[in-house]
Amino acid sequence: MNKTKNIHNNKNDKLIVASIAIVVALALIASPLVAVDDAFATKKKNKANQSIDQSQSSAQNALCTSGGTTFLSCNNVSFQHQFNSGNNALAQTGQGGNSAEQSISQSQSSSQNSQVVSGGDTIGSGNNINVQSQTNTGSNAAAQS
Repeated sequence: MNKTKNIHNNKNDKLIVASIAIVVALALIASPLVAVDDAFATKKKNKANQSIDQSQSSAQNALCTSGGTTFLSCNNVSFQHQFNSGNNALAQTGQGGNSAEQSISQSQSSSQNSQVVSGGDTIGSGNNINVQSQTNTGSNAAAQS
């Protein structure tokens, strides 16, 4: 009876070992196929878009109608200042190619219209004054490999 038990246990042990070997073999075969960074994985592509945009606009209209003297009337004054100290920095690495777009853009516009109709003097009236300045101390830097 002891001999029968030992043979029966040996068969179970061999079956368990064979099952484990099959599971390990399947895992070893399948792992390169599902790995993201493995040699069998598809090539990576990087794309990046960065921008710093600033915009200002001013639209002014004035209309004065007077039967007498028009003094310091219907004037348009616009002061605009833009200061940008922003930076764009970008680093990419990839085997399938990199694409990067960086921009720092500033724009200003001013539209002024003044009309004076007077029956007398128009001293200091109907003037359009516009002062604009832009300063950009930002920079773009990109590194790709």
